[in-house]
Amino acid sequence: MDNFVITTTDTIPNAEIISIVDIVYSNIVIGTNIFSDIAAAFTDFLGGKSRTYISKLDSMREEAKEELISKARQLGANAIIGVRTDYEEISGGSKQMFMVYMSGTACIVRHNENQP
Repeated sequence: MDNFVITTTDTIPNAEIISIVDIVYSNIVIGTNIFSDIAAAFTDFLGGKSRTYISKLDSMREEAKEELISKARQLGANAIIGVRTDYEEISGGSKQMFMVYMSGTACIVRHNENQP
């Protein structure tokens, strides 16, 4: 990704934060489907990991990350620091959905190539 940095920390090794641009956010919501719910019900009953839900959450997290980077680039940033990721389950009635929420601070950094 051509030197774009995204990190959960508030600093970047061998880089200087030149300016803070803005806070960026991403929310991804996806509904579970009947087949996922049936597979998860068996996993819940028998024990073990729900690979169906794990796969959905992994995919949602990656989509949220890409959206966060896209928003930061639109603001002219080349890095995001302090990234935080949260997960929520939204359910009610006959609906069940997952939400991945990601936020971070978009900034402009200068990489110090001469430092080890």
